[in-house]
Amino acid sequence: ATLSPDGRHIAFLAPRGGVMNIWVAPTHDLEAARPLSAETQRPVLMFFWTHDSARLLYPQDSGGTENYLLYGVDLEGRGQAYTPFEKTRVQVVRTSHAVPDAILIGLNNRDPAWHDVWRLEHATGKLTELWRNEGGYAGVTADHDFSLILAQKNLPDGGSEIFRFEAGGALTSLFKYGLEDSQTTAVLRARDARHVYMLDSRGRDKAALTLFDAVTRESRLVAEDAKADVRGVMHDPETGGVVAYQAEYLTRQWVGLTPDAQAAIDFLDAHAGGQWSRISHSHDDRLWTIGVERAGSPVVNCLYDRDAGALTDLFSTRPELDGKPLSRMHPLEIRTRDGLTMVSYLSLPAGSDSDGDGAPDQPLPLVLFVHGGPWARDVFGYHPYHQWLANRGYAVLSVNYRGSTGFGKAYISAGDLEWGRKMHDDLIDAVEHAIRTGVTTRDMVAIMGGSYGGYATLAGVTLTPKVFRCGVDIVGPSNLFTLLETIPPYWAAIYEQFARRMGDPRTEAGRALLKERSPLTYVDKIEVPLLIGQGANDPRVNQRESDQIVAAMKAKGIPVTYVLYPDEGHGFARPENNLAFSAIAEGFLAECLGGAAQPIGDDLKGSSAQVPEGADIVGGLTEALAARG
Repeated sequence: ATLSPDGRHIAFLAPRGGVMNIWVAPTHDLEAARPLSAETQRPVLMFFWTHDSARLLYPQDSGGTENYLLYGVDLEGRGQAYTPFEKTRVQVVRTSHAVPDAILIGLNNRDPAWHDVWRLEHATGKLTELWRNEGGYAGVTADHDFSLILAQKNLPDGGSEIFRFEAGGALTSLFKYGLEDSQTTAVLRARDARHVYMLDSRGRDKAALTLFDAVTRESRLVAEDAKADVRGVMHDPETGGVVAYQAEYLTRQWVGLTPDAQAAIDFLDAHAGGQWSRISHSHDDRLWTIGVERAGSPVVNCLYDRDAGALTDLFSTRPELDGKPLSRMHPLEIRTRDGLTMVSYLSLPAGSDSDGDGAPDQPLPLVLFVHGGPWARDVFGYHPYHQWLANRGYAVLSVNYRGSTGFGKAYISAGDLEWGRKMHDDLIDAVEHAIRTGVTTRDMVAIMGGSYGGYATLAGVTLTPKVFRCGVDIVGPSNLFTLLETIPPYWAAIYEQFARRMGDPRTEAGRALLKERSPLTYVDKIEVPLLIGQGANDPRVNQRESDQIVAAMKAKGIPVTYVLYPDEGHGFARPENNLAFSAIAEGFLAECLGGAAQPIGDDLKGSSAQVPEGADIVGGLTEALAARG
């Protein structure tokens, strides 16, 4: 639920004709909601208001290619395509209340590796080039008047250099930082034409919030947390100053930096009924929308009227789950064999933990669900996969293995060159913890995940074939060398980070390391059932990654079920495809671990799912494919 800057309307995403689209309603009359956008193929995944409150803009790709173009729709439902280019990925550089009729965007239609900066007049669609990126800069920062202040360039050592724009467009170097700070140091936003807020880990381990002066080159500490990186901030919409920050170790905590902000935080902590995050606010900052994660319910969107001191529920984000027996997530800490602490999350089936202590009354089959990235993290709160799998009778465990973000740069760097080694050891240590504490038994563990989580799944069934009963790999790389050969051109700026944190394919030693850590190298070690899901248009993990390991398994006579989606990319955006894969995965896991499964039936209806290999391995899949036609 996203407020217009004038506070008069709320926009949100909901199905229109079975496809997620943008809807709008008067702020105090959601019953009068009406659809605005009219997408019929791909769901709208995100949107934002223009600062004149006259229209909503949203990025959209085709078939999961991640070549996002920018579209808009006004309050009368009139749509407009702003960037009608081929093979282009739009970036939003800056929006500002000081320039309500325009936004700054980045376009890579001239050079696919780098984005130039353009001003877009959203009422007319007029585009004006402001800066041509001919120096290989990864990004720029603009102030509230759309003057360019800073530019960032990635360096051969995996770090970055920050430059200041001078009069006439010349660039002056301000400072550099190395690979160790690359995931924990970044410019957030300009407060004015001289000062920018940063997340900054230079000279410390955890990312702190600082205010950097681009003239004096001095930084002032604004906020820090002892156990976790600062991850999010709230800005004063008028001054641009940061008024609150968020840090997240086991759970999310907001801290106010002004009395006014702290008063709002105290009110929501007392009345929201669960962990909350601010979604949007009116320009006068008197109205907020927040998302609340209450125990046993999906996320609820609420309207917070600060003047009235009133918090009103607007809608549940998943109304069909209201009143259903959802599972409680338990945060916990797990020690690795070499003494690190992994922040982890365990969900148990409803009714399996009679005393609520986070341990089931009897051991359960366990799904180790591994997050992607790997430079990302799992968080406390509503998790769709946790809820679904727990409902089917599984304990579900997610761990922030080394290399995960949010816990300081040393924890990230502990994963450097450790794909398939210490990062994988961490996952095995989590399984051992679950066995030791009675959550599961050694013969009842599956591994599942997407992207890096898919790689971890493939590593699990090849490098440690005795640990897992089965694996579910979603868009996971099998060959790290070919993965780095096929990354998108717009990732050129961060290629050095991949090479230095994974293994450098430009050197003999790096190639040997990548081969050693690739699951494809050990395909003959696979002893357990494997399910693979892949989008044919995936620009991050190319279809070749799944094709290679499926072909190798087939050549060695090892059974595998391979589900391919010709209209998807890095994951499954269309609900019909997501439902189809979930139905297949549910049947697959039931045969491996014995959990509950709803028959596939007509759950493939409307899906593009193709099953080149192993349809006969999952009960009912062959029949469902035949029935779909």
